[in-house]
Amino acid sequence: MIEVSALCKHYGTTVAVADLTFEAKPREILGFLGPNGAGKTTTLRMISGALGPTRGTIRVAGHDLMEEPMRARQCLGYMPEAAPLYPELRVDEFLLFRAALKGVAARQQKATVLEVMRKTNLEDFAQVTIAHLSKGYRQRVAFADALIAKPPVYILDEPTAGLDPNQIRETRALIRALGSEHTVVVSSHILSEIEELCDRALVIHHGHVVAAGTIDELRQGTGASAAFAAVVRDPKQMSPAICRELLGIARVKAQDDGAGVLRLTIDIASGHNRDTVCEELVRRWVAAGIGVLGVEPKAVRLEDIFAALTNEASAAAMKSKEGSR
Repeated sequence: MIEVSALCKHYGTTVAVADLTFEAKPREILGFLGPNGAGKTTTLRMISGALGPTRGTIRVAGHDLMEEPMRARQCLGYMPEAAPLYPELRVDEFLLFRAALKGVAARQQKATVLEVMRKTNLEDFAQVTIAHLSKGYRQRVAFADALIAKPPVYILDEPTAGLDPNQIRETRALIRALGSEHTVVVSSHILSEIEELCDRALVIHHGHVVAAGTIDELRQGTGASAAFAAVVRDPKQMSPAICRELLGIARVKAQDDGAGVLRLTIDIASGHNRDTVCEELVRRWVAAGIGVLGVEPKAVRLEDIFAALTNEASAAAMKSKEGSR
């Protein structure tokens, strides 16, 4: 539904986005990740048509954004990070205005506005002036605006910023529901949110794509270490030393809970099977008289994958600069 090819954006000699190529598929929630200054918002603005690219092509629902800008934009609902709202209007007035602007038939506008207010839990605030809303409720108004024309594609830039925990839960549920029928691109600094919501993730850094795929594919691609946690009864604190002796263990963190009980987090070296290493380690602990109170696998977090990818990209960029001198 979104096809981006060789997309670039230059500001003078500054390269904000460099040769991005990716796609978002039908009925997919695509996470869009990158550190501050990576080019995420610039890319989303170009896809929405709010910012022209230096070069490259963008197609939305089959329409080339440069050749058919109106048709492409009609297929897209865009929620920017700082959405421009009219503070002097009431919520329902603003959404009715936006419905008319987006081509919703006059006879359907009121019903459409009521529907999106219900979905975003704005019904009780319909008569409230936008200037009097909290930041979280202004975010809801921006989300309702993106939904109003019922396009096939949605771009949501930091959709849960400023929301309280209950609002975040409601917004995530709405995004999941949208993803069952629409293409949704979500940018967020809350990496656990991307892990929970998205079918795939795209990571960019310094304007380049550094990785794309499902979370499991990103784990495999980065070689991010698998890990497990263990609780052992070990008065002599021999268990960390036994860990370090075993091939396949990269790092060990130990916390003394008192009374001879240690809580361990154990990272597995790349290329080694976690289950095999864990089984051998438990066998050695038991043979040494260490009481194993519990062992459980730990999933590699998206935060760890993100750090690995962006740090690797930064190191490569620095090496390239040094080589060009």
